[in-house]
Amino acid sequence: MLLAIDAGNTNLVFALVDAERQIRARWRIATDPRRTADEYAVWLHQLLALEGFATSDISGVIIGTVVPRALHNLQVLSQKYFHQEAVVAGQGVAAWPIRLDVDEPHNVGADRALNAIAAHDKHQGDLVVIDFGTATTFDVVDYSGAYKGGIIAPGINLSLDALVAAAAKLPRIAIEAPESNSVIGRTTQSQMLSGIYWGYVAMIEGLLARVKAEIGRPVTTIATGGLATLFQQHTAAFDSIEPDLTIQGLALLWQRSVSPA
Repeated sequence: MLLAIDAGNTNLVFALVDAERQIRARWRIATDPRRTADEYAVWLHQLLALEGFATSDISGVIIGTVVPRALHNLQVLSQKYFHQEAVVAGQGVAAWPIRLDVDEPHNVGADRALNAIAAHDKHQGDLVVIDFGTATTFDVVDYSGAYKGGIIAPGINLSLDALVAAAAKLPRIAIEAPESNSVIGRTTQSQMLSGIYWGYVAMIEGLLARVKAEIGRPVTTIATGGLATLFQQHTAAFDSIEPDLTIQGLALLWQRSVSPA
């Protein structure tokens, strides 16, 4: 069993993946670079037991991270508690197997490269991957699997946090899909929800239209990330929603570069 760790800016996702790249279990914890290997181990040990697994079931560990300060303690976790030398996505034997065709390839986030790898494995032709995380990113992958660049926009929760922090009388609201298609709110909260939610739908559709026009060929659009399903019912922008794309990329990278058999 492979333990795949996706360390994002907001959350860390731990997933158990079997030899057929099927996710058998997944857990999420808030990202805190100060969290020690021992703390991770106590938390993981209990969750593994609840799902009927043991630490001895884990035969490999791969880490993809966009938080450099979190990496060391995750590597210690792998060494100390799973007796495995963790593989780091994009480094050493797990160097990227795709071409990063951008001006600053060393600055491409691990999550974006992993999404590109998994998306190209699943879909043919030109692709756009929209990842709804701390930031909302659009990643363009061409028909050969090369990463061609993309867009970085503030995540929906970041936008809401900024709005509430800067406007003293505005309340904090939950992000949810509106009950109707009306964009005209009749209360402060409904007006805020309309601005955040429909504003994001307009951004998604508008940026995607510009990207497609620039590519000039048929494009498949894939949505991923924790908030991807939030927009599904109110836009036809997505051809596919795949919440576990980054974890699938980690499993595929492990299979291709670490255990190619």
